[in-house]
Amino acid sequence: MIEKKLEGIIAAPFTPMDEKGEINPIIISDYAHKLKNDGLSGVFICGTTGEGMLMTLEERKIIAQEWIKFQQDNFKVIVHVGTTSVKQSQELAQHAQQIGAYGTSTMGPLFLKPQTVMPLVDFCAEVSSAAPDIPFFYYHIPLISGIELSMIDYLELAKTKIPNFAGIKYTQDNFDEMEKCNTMDNGKCSILNGLDENLFKALNMGVFSAVGSTYNYMNPIYLSMIEDFKLGNIDAAEKKQQSCNDIIESLFENGGPIIAGKAIMKLIGIDCGPCRLPLTNLSDKSISKLNEVLKEKGFFALNQ
Repeated sequence: MIEKKLEGIIAAPFTPMDEKGEINPIIISDYAHKLKNDGLSGVFICGTTGEGMLMTLEERKIIAQEWIKFQQDNFKVIVHVGTTSVKQSQELAQHAQQIGAYGTSTMGPLFLKPQTVMPLVDFCAEVSSAAPDIPFFYYHIPLISGIELSMIDYLELAKTKIPNFAGIKYTQDNFDEMEKCNTMDNGKCSILNGLDENLFKALNMGVFSAVGSTYNYMNPIYLSMIEDFKLGNIDAAEKKQQSCNDIIESLFENGGPIIAGKAIMKLIGIDCGPCRLPLTNLSDKSISKLNEVLKEKGFFALNQ
């Protein structure tokens, strides 16, 4: 088991695409510089926000190769390699290690989902074995994967079967389980909060690492929230979370975090283009309306 814990806020980037729906990796240079300037600790690429499962393996490799150009000690690249095929996931994991990625991650297979923890861990062990020299993180996201198994049991088994196991990207609001995961084995595993709207609650449980989509464009306020929390300004930190959640509510009113998120990236100067089917896209009129709502909620002022 990897003993050095991952720290900091990590963005789950949108995958830039052009108007024809082809990947547009040239955008990643400006994108990476923005995230670094905003104080991000790295990126978790080709996951849910990155529409990873909607891309071909070759496209995912190209996107990974582009992000790796900007990896540094204080800006890590974790590559989501999840597919429904263990062989395809191994191919992506091997590629990630070859190009020098910090780590790999996979959610459980979406097709013929495992019904117990053992086959899920076995699946992850096979995937991680293709990149044995870098950390592996399990991506727990039941809302998307449909795999709602005990992460306590997963951790117990993973540490015996996955030599490079490093932790869990925990995208669920089961706070009791999250807290238990975070304290197991004296807190050796990295537990990464995956629900941006719950970051304040995660801080209260001692979870200070996170991966999410709204960090792409709201990281300054989140970092300020964490600073307030560490200084003991708990009320101020909670109010900042409430401000973030007010904006997150607007995302769900405008197609969801991916569709609305890509529109927001365009509004702030990083044009990530359209989403791929089966996702839809906001019309120009809807984007203009979203812009006005964000202004009313203080989005631009909060993230200066």
